[in-house]
Amino acid sequence: MTDMREYQERGFVSRAPSYNSISDYMESPVLTPLLQSMIEESARPLKFIETEFAVDSSGFSVSVYKRWYDHKYGKMQAASDYVKAHVMVGVTTNVVTSVEVTPSSTSDYNVLPYLLKATAPSFNVTKLSADKAYSGRSNVQAIHAAGATPLIPFRSNAKASTPGLWQEAFAFFQDHTDEFYKQYHKRSNVEATFSMIKAKFGGYVRSKTTTAQKNEVLCKILAHNLCCLVSAFYELGVGPEFWREGRSALTEERPAFPLPSLPPRARWSWPGKAAG
Repeated sequence: MTDMREYQERGFVSRAPSYNSISDYMESPVLTPLLQSMIEESARPLKFIETEFAVDSSGFSVSVYKRWYDHKYGKMQAASDYVKAHVMVGVTTNVVTSVEVTPSSTSDYNVLPYLLKATAPSFNVTKLSADKAYSGRSNVQAIHAAGATPLIPFRSNAKASTPGLWQEAFAFFQDHTDEFYKQYHKRSNVEATFSMIKAKFGGYVRSKTTTAQKNEVLCKILAHNLCCLVSAFYELGVGPEFWREGRSALTEERPAFPLPSLPPRARWSWPGKAAG
């Protein structure tokens, strides 16, 4: 509220809203898709710069505690709960191109097709890096169907007995390990993105309800994207062009999470290897 009163004194807003009004809006589920659309739109000016992406998730702690009885130690245990933000980021500017905020128990693996589906219409996705939590046939097929190269390490117990995309990816990973990890290293940029968000806007949320917690995390990510855009305006000469062709956050339709996997393409293609 101190910030809002300062904004009013500087003329940025005509009237500082009540803290109750802000809390009421954060509680509204209608706000969630609007914030997600604004995050995706704020990344679009960088579509000519970002072609390689990385996916990961990170937790934002909440003020709600989970309590349970531990039979091993014979006493009650408590731990702070958290919400999980799944993001896809451009590895050049660290801008977030798509996001889904879920409960802490949600598997990372199932969210990747959604993030890819939300990013692909606006960006030319050529490579997508992710850690072993995303390793699986359906994700490999979804990334390849979007026209991108999946850079996901295989688990130690992974096998490739059935011919197809999975087998070709597995063979490349084993036969060209050094080349694979040289490109995969860009995945560390998604870790840097979370570090940037939490350093500037905090790694926790104050809201009490699930909807408000989700909206609060989305607000942090939207603010991060605006910071990335400001840097891009001055350093890369990017112009601030939003909501072309009559689109807006109110009219844009967004697919519901989770999405089914995308259908596989016919053949596999790695960088430097011609498609068959």
